Amino acid sequence: MIELRKGSKVPFPEKLFEGYNKYDNILYANVNAGKIKMILSHFIDMHAENLFFILEFPTNRKDEMKINEGAIKRLHKDIYYIDGCTQKKALDILDEIGQLLINDGLCSFGFGCHLTNDEIMVEKYNVVTIFSEDLDRFDGFFEQYDIYMKEPFITAWDTFSQEHTGKSESIITDGKSIYDIPILLADWGIYFAERVEE
Repeated sequence: MIELRKGSKVPFPEKLFEGYNKYDNILYANVNAGKIKMILSHFIDMHAENLFFILEFPTNRKDEMKINEGAIKRLHKDIYYIDGCTQKKALDILDEIGQLLINDGLCSFGFGCHLTNDEIMVEKYNVVTIFSEDLDRFDGFFEQYDIYMKEPFITAWDTFSQEHTGKSESIITDGKSIYDIPILLADWGIYFAERVEE
């Protein structure tokens, strides 16, 4: 059974195990919460080029009320970036807020590369995706963490229904939530990029 992020709840956790599969140019993996930081660090170490940090989380309720003119009909998410990160800066970001990000169930986050366009994202319910135009470079990547190809590959999303849904919630870590990150990383160059409909 998979070790979920603290802010994630699923109706049938006994159906979820670590593993991965490949679809087109993307690797999809179920990853134990305790391995996420190591896997992100490994991805960063593989790329001796400028990277960017990406963070997505639901628009706060106050802003949703303004957008929807008092009655929330559509939900949105806010997207933030830090561009031009060296490998050291990317790893420092992980050290600074990694546990806050990993604990939280609402956010998605990751790193991308300015030259190769490779990208890794930690999505809701412990799904980690790697996009690359040359996925062969990632042969054996997950196996190093005892995560192996599975067929069929089942994520939490495959187990949800109208009667049995997942639950994601914000988790406070060391007195901070994901909504504090834009302030915490202001000096690191984080900026608001866009607000999109979920």
